[in-house]
Amino acid sequence: MSTTIGDLVNRVYREYLEAPDNLESYSYLTGGINSTATTLAYDDNLFSSEEEDALGAGTVIEINKELMYTTALNTVNNEITVTRGARGTTKVAHSAGDIIKVSPTFTRQAVYDAIVDQIENLYPTLFAVETQTITAKSGINILDGATDNYLVTPIKAIYIVLPEAISQYTDYDAGQDETGSQFRGVSVQLIDLPNPFTYTNDSGSSVTLTYTGGPSVVHALQNFGISSGKTMYISFKKKFVEPTDETTTLAAVGLENEYEPIIMAGVAAQMVAGKDIGTLDAKYLTDQLAVQNAPIGSSNQIRNSLLQYQQLLIQQARKDLRARFPEPVSMNSINYPGA
Repeated sequence: MSTTIGDLVNRVYREYLEAPDNLESYSYLTGGINSTATTLAYDDNLFSSEEEDALGAGTVIEINKELMYTTALNTVNNEITVTRGARGTTKVAHSAGDIIKVSPTFTRQAVYDAIVDQIENLYPTLFAVETQTITAKSGINILDGATDNYLVTPIKAIYIVLPEAISQYTDYDAGQDETGSQFRGVSVQLIDLPNPFTYTNDSGSSVTLTYTGGPSVVHALQNFGISSGKTMYISFKKKFVEPTDETTTLAAVGLENEYEPIIMAGVAAQMVAGKDIGTLDAKYLTDQLAVQNAPIGSSNQIRNSLLQYQQLLIQQARKDLRARFPEPVSMNSINYPGA
């Protein structure tokens, strides 16, 4: 199962932002609430008397990604009256058992937003790769996939030479000669079209393609030197797709699991920048960097150390990516990938 953005948020807290011996005050909901409720019931057994007193009017509490301002506290019925959707967060329903954090240093919404920022900033140093199966035609192929507007350029394009596409080779493991399909390179061009774009499809119907999220562009593909009807396998360089919520998987974004440490280090650096973090949190971050053999300075240089560690990981990932997907030769905007 692919890692989700929510999993990554939790991992950032676990490995960088929340020292196990320095947990913030928290409780949990004893009953679910809808998106408009302004009174919530909590379990008072997890609060000290001082922590419960701190829940008075004006305190910020967090449930999942939603922030709320407390306006009143009823310690008899263990209820908090709140103003919902504080600081621009979204009012949503919450379930019994959801954690209530009191005055969190690093809010979940901020960590989520930082992950989105870090994913966007990876391109063009790193990029996703998507391979599509496309049938060659004399005109252009409109690429109408849900995230095809994130495509950047073809980096490899091949097709099967049929019906004469039989090559003979020796399977040394099987100890016999075998035959298989022969693949050849094909020249292709990715064309940028306006968004939205209206065209006539193969059935003769007028279709308008519109992308409301991501790059505002519609893409088409043109092939050269190949007969119509041939099946092409084209690998595209692609920008990482922006997550829509915490359930979005890294696979849907285009991120490989090996990129998780890159994202986390960048998020941690972004979160601690300009913050006066406590001694225990600073020590925890320093210890985590030491485990990764990252360069460590004094506690006030934690952000720079995190960024140095992130750049080291990015350089390693970039070398691997370039080795697997060399840049194609481009002439007159037409890509000539190697066969």
